[in-house]
Amino acid sequence: MDELAITVIGRDRPGIVADVAEALADLGANLTDSTMTRLRGHFAMTLVCTGPDAGEVEAALAPLAVRTRLLATVRAVGPEEATTPAGEPYVLSVHGADRLGIVAAVTRVVADAGGNITDLTTRLAGPLYVLVAEVELPPGTAEQTEQRLNAAAAGLGVDVVLRRAESDVL
Repeated sequence: MDELAITVIGRDRPGIVADVAEALADLGANLTDSTMTRLRGHFAMTLVCTGPDAGEVEAALAPLAVRTRLLATVRAVGPEEATTPAGEPYVLSVHGADRLGIVAAVTRVVADAGGNITDLTTRLAGPLYVLVAEVELPPGTAEQTEQRLNAAAAGLGVDVVLRRAESDVL
């Protein structure tokens, strides 16, 4: 079985997730990981599935993409390597007036600390900019990272909170 990464992007409308999921289920593709969101009226979905080869999935999604004006891409990827988290889980949130460079500054602090961003969402709600990220920080670096985040936030005129998160238990 192949493991595939699929992206679907287009103008949002009801039923996109159902249409894509049905097309994949009809092929015998098993959805293993997925995320979807609306971005300013646009739909964006990324998923990983196992099952048929990339050509079969592309062929199955092509009529849907044409009919509904979506852009769908399919790419074979290698299987995930079994790893344990490289760090301790934290949730990082930023709130403040929208301004250029918030994401760049905050993510640079995390990267410089050796941290990994495992999920990131941003929203502009009127004049308020909100960023929420799940991050893994190397053990023992949270306090210093938080100090650097606070300094970056002060320079941007935003508020930042770094809090310990619970690990996913499956």
